Amino acid sequence: MMGQKSYLATRAGGVTSDLISSDMKELVVAAKKLADHSVDAIKLRGLGFGTTFLEWVASFAAIYLLILDRTNWRTNILTGLLIPYIFFCLPSLIFNVFRGDVGKWIAFIAIILRLFFPRHFPDWLEMPAALILLIVVAPSLFASYIRSSWIGVVICLAIACYLLQEHIRASGGFRNSFTKAHGVSNSVGIIILVVYPAWALVLYIL
Repeated sequence: MMGQKSYLATRAGGVTSDLISSDMKELVVAAKKLADHSVDAIKLRGLGFGTTFLEWVASFAAIYLLILDRTNWRTNILTGLLIPYIFFCLPSLIFNVFRGDVGKWIAFIAIILRLFFPRHFPDWLEMPAALILLIVVAPSLFASYIRSSWIGVVICLAIACYLLQEHIRASGGFRNSFTKAHGVSNSVGIIILVVYPAWALVLYIL
């Protein structure tokens, strides 16, 4: 009787030990999976932050080039194409502000000045006013769907590549685009316009 009890106790102890060992293995596996998911999440957040940062930089670069081309420097950049570029790459925080009442009031005042007080409406305001008006009146198909999809990224990339090509051609070559007066700032600005949509498109593909 005592031997049977001892055997049962030993067997029970072995079963308990196996269960504990099995639970520990499951905990280790779960911890590894959690760590892997955490690393992946950190990587994705890092890539997302990089894309957002480039989006802001590209937007300010496009605005800089837009202002630059409306000054007395008169560069050879095709200014009109910067308007749809800014429209598609402008960060949502700024875009939504101009999409609302703020943009409507700005567009309203600009139209009134342009129609009834043309002498008080300077030429350099035409492009910014056109941008605000485009943001305000754009259908949701463009303002919401295309802007937030890969289609908007492709449009930005196509515009940026064309502007870079035309800028290099007008400067007489890639080297001259960096050596002429104000060439460095223009060239760097346009290269930034190319980098953001190219990076965003790679992330869409991946």
